Amino acid sequence: MQAEGQAALVTGAASGLGAQTARALVAAGARVALLDVNEAAAQALAEELGHAHAFAQRCDITDTASVEAALDAAERAHGVARILVNCAGIGGAKRLVGRDGAPMPQEDFARVINVNLLGTFNVIRIAAARMTGTEPLADGERGVIVCTASVAAYDGQVGQAAYAASKGGLVSLTLPLARDLAQYGVRVMTIAPGLFLTPLLHALPEEVQQSLAASIPFPKRLGKPEEFAGLALHIVHNVALNGEVIRLDGALRMAPR
Repeated sequence: MQAEGQAALVTGAASGLGAQTARALVAAGARVALLDVNEAAAQALAEELGHAHAFAQRCDITDTASVEAALDAAERAHGVARILVNCAGIGGAKRLVGRDGAPMPQEDFARVINVNLLGTFNVIRIAAARMTGTEPLADGERGVIVCTASVAAYDGQVGQAAYAASKGGLVSLTLPLARDLAQYGVRVMTIAPGLFLTPLLHALPEEVQQSLAASIPFPKRLGKPEEFAGLALHIVHNVALNGEVIRLDGALRMAPR
């Protein structure tokens, strides 16, 4: 599918990988709805990209009413979206048994799963139902969905039980969702990024950033959000990509800690 002229949704669009993906989609000619709980930051990005190309809307991906309202507003602005890129998510690190001997609180695990896995699925199911009702394009394609997992899905570190499980769930969802939606011509792909220079890593001291970069075989630096966005855009354009997870990590394999 060519992005030009298509309506697109990006969750977590106010910063980091989501913001850069939105920029790439707009540059390719798409009309993008910027969905994020941080509405002010999303509005600022819409100003940057131009309101003719970008529309900002508050969206809590864990709340069905919020997602439906956001997609309704996006459709009024741009029409039914054929492109969905899921970048919204949270981190969080906590050991299963703390230094005080107490077990990890169940609610801490549930919070990460609720946002990263259940929240992403919530957006997918609502957006996909709308995509499947559109007219088919070339090759019978109606839409494409891209999820954001993490190398933690495969190489979860100490303290990453919740995060790794949430991202592992997205990895496992990719193929069955692609098979579910194949009859409608809607593709599903997932990107599993490694260490990227997002706002979270930007906040770390320079020496910590350099130490993290040194663990990457090649290129020996933190990933650039533009590289994630470039892959997401290629997935949109390449109709043969379906039901697969792509590690975008410079051959990184995470150590236990």
